[in-house]
Amino acid sequence: MKRLLFILSAVLVISGIAPHATEAATTVTQSTVVNTAKKYLGAPYRYGGSSVKTGIDCSAYTQLVYKEAGVSIPRTTGTQMNTGKAVAKSNLQTGDLVFFNTSGKGVSHVGIYIGSNSFIHASTSRGVTITSLSDPYYWGSKYIGARRIANFPEKAPVAEKAPEVAQTSAKNPYANAAKPITRLQAAEAIVKELGIKAKYPTATYFKDIPGNHPQLAVVNAVYEAGIFTGSDGNFNPESGLSRAQMAKILVEAFDLEGTTPAPFKDVPADSWAAPYVNTLYHNNVTTGYTDGPKAGTYGLNDKVSRTQLGKFMDRL
Repeated sequence: MKRLLFILSAVLVISGIAPHATEAATTVTQSTVVNTAKKYLGAPYRYGGSSVKTGIDCSAYTQLVYKEAGVSIPRTTGTQMNTGKAVAKSNLQTGDLVFFNTSGKGVSHVGIYIGSNSFIHASTSRGVTITSLSDPYYWGSKYIGARRIANFPEKAPVAEKAPEVAQTSAKNPYANAAKPITRLQAAEAIVKELGIKAKYPTATYFKDIPGNHPQLAVVNAVYEAGIFTGSDGNFNPESGLSRAQMAKILVEAFDLEGTTPAPFKDVPADSWAAPYVNTLYHNNVTTGYTDGPKAGTYGLNDKVSRTQLGKFMDRL
């Protein structure tokens, strides 16, 4: 019997999938894993926890997602790192496990790659969330490797959708990534990120946001928090935001402190936006334009795109 088990383990290793991972190949797809993972966005983090209601840690989260998708993997980050087969960062596919050294003592964090250079994970500070894999301020430098747990089909019709596919702003404020974001979409993103709620969700503070507006509670939440104030009694939900305005909004929304004079050529010291831009720069939230004709500038009057807002949120 022992000889038979040894031979079976050897066969599994040679085939490329370690014996710890049990795969239901006929039902598991990349879209299954991604949809299951996103189902728990916002679940709280708790060290050693395994419940999406009371708190879950990173490896318990990945184990839960794969279990629901039909694949059994070990419980801890270290054992998950030894499951499946190693994958180069340049060859990542949706559904691969990605690992990080956040403690300085070896592998200590795990998430699930979901395409578009992003991964979903149970973050200690934000719970289950989506983060850029190449974040220059933290995760990019902590990345140490990836493992492929299941042999997915080469194409995943849901997980690999192009970012420009139209979606409603209420579901995804970052849809159509290159286009300018509206004030309402920015408000939605901030409310979702901070989890703030309106004390008076049915009140009407703005002439252009009536009582039956579908995002009334969102607008009221950012207004009551002092993040958005409007103009002449209007919220102007479809108007764009300049990068100067976004600097002020982010500093006030996230209670950012500290200041370092930013080296941007287009931000004079007497500009009303300078204190806010300097605070963003101090907190490593903005680097300004680093290449092209606008290199060395912040772009005070440029409209904020969905991509830019996403980067601001990741860094915050």
